[in-house]
Amino acid sequence: MIAIDTSSWGAYLADHSGADVEKVELALEHGHAVLPPPVLCELLSNPKLPASTAKLFLALPQLDLLDGFWERSGVLRAKVLARGLRARLADTLIAQTCIDHHVPLVTRDPDFRHFVRVGKLELA
Repeated sequence: MIAIDTSSWGAYLADHSGADVEKVELALEHGHAVLPPPVLCELLSNPKLPASTAKLFLALPQLDLLDGFWERSGVLRAKVLARGLRARLADTLIAQTCIDHHVPLVTRDPDFRHFVRVGKLELA
């Protein structure tokens, strides 16, 4: 399984190139793509999202939020912020979901590197 962040979905849908786009293509081809719930929320928040694309996202498996998720997310974000690093709330929730499931994340967003340092996030 490979979780895919909103930034890489955007690049994939815009037909951009890059290592992350190749990973998205492979994950979809092999049925390994999964969505953290905050990513699904971000994707569906686009008022211009075509219905066919929304169907694609809704058909993908989602990673469940495990017991204690909110507490672990708060602690993770506090650790990143304590180092003076950027930790957006949505990014924190995405990172914690992937950490909980031991699933690597495909992303273009460089802010996720902070969660690698402080948490146990693995980037694909």
